[in-house]
Amino acid sequence: MASADDRRQSPPSFAPAAGRRRPDDSNASVVGDHTDESHSTRVMPAAMQPQSRSPRRATGPSVSRDQAAGGLSREPSRQAPPQLSPVAVMDPPSGGNGSGNDGDFGNGPRRPKPRRRKRKVVAVIAVLVLILLIAWPVGLAIWANGQIQHVDALSNREGSDATTYLLAGSDSRADTSPESSVEGARTDTILLLTVPKSGPTSLISIPRDTYAEIPGHGAGKVNAAYSYGGPELLVRTVEGIIDAKVDHYVEIGFAGIKDLVNAVGGVRLCLDYDVDDELSKLKWKKGCRTVGGKKALAFSRMRYADPKGDIGRAERQRQVIGAIMTEMKDPSILVKPGRQVDLIKAGTSSVVVDENANILTLGNLALAFRNANGEGGVRGTPPIVDLNYRPGGVGSTVLLDPKEAPQFFNDLRAGNIEPGEVGGID
Repeated sequence: MASADDRRQSPPSFAPAAGRRRPDDSNASVVGDHTDESHSTRVMPAAMQPQSRSPRRATGPSVSRDQAAGGLSREPSRQAPPQLSPVAVMDPPSGGNGSGNDGDFGNGPRRPKPRRRKRKVVAVIAVLVLILLIAWPVGLAIWANGQIQHVDALSNREGSDATTYLLAGSDSRADTSPESSVEGARTDTILLLTVPKSGPTSLISIPRDTYAEIPGHGAGKVNAAYSYGGPELLVRTVEGIIDAKVDHYVEIGFAGIKDLVNAVGGVRLCLDYDVDDELSKLKWKKGCRTVGGKKALAFSRMRYADPKGDIGRAERQRQVIGAIMTEMKDPSILVKPGRQVDLIKAGTSSVVVDENANILTLGNLALAFRNANGEGGVRGTPPIVDLNYRPGGVGSTVLLDPKEAPQFFNDLRAGNIEPGEVGGID
């Protein structure tokens, strides 16, 4: 065996590569260029030992047994990538981990909250609002259409280019539904709303005492047709007066005006004389004021204290309906679903329409009524020759001008009449 001095003087035939294992040192561990022959475990420099108190510093690469025996390679291990401490991906402390200990990082990793989540929430809310904006009007229209009361009223007469609405103001104190008896019911107001193909829209009042031929019953007052045969006979009688077809029939129960006025929050009405009428219960000082449903109803019904009688009452009823239409144009109604429902309930409970009408028909009628009451509309009565015509057997009647009235109605349908007030006594 060679002595220690011989070993120092006689170098080996080859120098093992740094980090490689020598065959005769199976139990030696090498870290860098240091060999510890007394232990088989790895001895790592202090700089590479994991720091338990530094949550943000990653530990160094692990050393395999082969690397320990032959020294660390200059290249990091490809099979065992560095393992980052879980704390490295944690959110910075926000004053607590949910356990009540401020400043504690918690027991597990916390993922950051992405900003796109907020964008998704906003997008979902926007879609829901859009759906509601579309679905509510559609659903409301469908529901309203189901609330409308219908009655057989139209004839088989051939139509014209114009659209003619017959509005009958029924002042019956009884139920206005089509199932109720029409006995004793009265059509105190008859309005003819005409929309020509071109030209101004017109709203003409036909006095209820107008002398006319009632099919199957001879001559009499036009409003008697309703008592004889209901809406259908009234339509046929009016068609004889105007010599044209009535396209739609709308019966307005003036008893329901009270609820409709209240639903829109009151209406502003004007009268240029004082009234203290015992029958209608109307007390009015000359001028304009905003009133509720009860007073608006009395305003519509008052007749005997009016200097113009039925013609004056027809004018006031047109004023009430026009005032209701004006209030319904209020844009705030669009954002008040409760008020929309109240209006529909009040309107459909006091309106009866022909068998072909629907919610769109009523919408078109409302627009036509507004146009007729505007600056470009035609309003008034047919030409009249006598307000106290007494043919015998029917009392006092209103006689239309037999020469001018037929041409007057033709001009309405053709749109040939200038806007403004028309008709009256010649």
